[in-house]
Amino acid sequence: MIHLRLVVPADLCEHVLALLGSLASAHSVIHVAGASRDPEGDLVLADIAREDASAVIERLRALGLAERGSIVTIEIDAAVSQRAEEAERTAAGSPADAVVWEQVEARTSESAVLSGSFLAFMIIATMIAAVGIVTDSIILIIGAMVVGPEFGPLAGLCIALVQRRPTLARRSLAALVVGFPVAILLTYAVTVVFRALRVLPDSIGAHTETLFISDPNRYSVIVALLAGIAGMISLTTAKSGALIGVLISVTTIPAAGNVAVGAAYDDWDECVGALAQLALNLAVIVVAALVTLTVQRAISDRRRI
Repeated sequence: MIHLRLVVPADLCEHVLALLGSLASAHSVIHVAGASRDPEGDLVLADIAREDASAVIERLRALGLAERGSIVTIEIDAAVSQRAEEAERTAAGSPADAVVWEQVEARTSESAVLSGSFLAFMIIATMIAAVGIVTDSIILIIGAMVVGPEFGPLAGLCIALVQRRPTLARRSLAALVVGFPVAILLTYAVTVVFRALRVLPDSIGAHTETLFISDPNRYSVIVALLAGIAGMISLTTAKSGALIGVLISVTTIPAAGNVAVGAAYDDWDECVGALAQLALNLAVIVVAALVTLTVQRAISDRRRI
């Protein structure tokens, strides 16, 4: 269930209450006249079956409520109510598969910003990957994948394109375009310094356990394709546990670390191969995520209340 907290101008209140009252999937509708001071208006509360939440919000937007009042969504962990159970049964589909687009956009907007913490995680993850390549440690490569925050702006870019949100698209692109080069350059610089100080070996050898990072092939395409699909499903349906598996399955951060290490060791074949792996993964993930979102959007658009 989704809890709606609405601030409604007085002249729109009857329309909003009529809309909520007409929905079998809505319950616990509460109206407090004149409760809000900024913006001025009435307070309306309602619980909506998750499957209908985005469709209801779309109708509220059409009434002008987003511009003149406010719409807040709150996830309900538990609703001990027979009426709530009836409302959920009335809504078509499964709440586990329902997409609340407004929540998805809000979640991705937070993780798609070029911020100090985003850059810090990018740099740290890329450096961990670089150590994993030098030491040929698959454990460190997996750790770098988990720490890397790059899926946030990738998801934000895809959602922005499907939802036609140019501001979110610009923020997401900025995070990617700045984040990867900064992380690679700093990792390169640190690797060069550590080589000069004899902290790192003179050569990285065959590193057979992590060689796949600089060797893109058809399996790279398949994994990135599946990861893009799984990642978007996990974000849009609030199955966040699956996202960790997605992060571990893609080699974007390890490839960035390998670009830096290859350059620092003057191994340009390694560097070019890793750069190709990075570009391939980013492109395929974006395409897969866009297709997934487009299908989900088409299904959502078929719901009318």
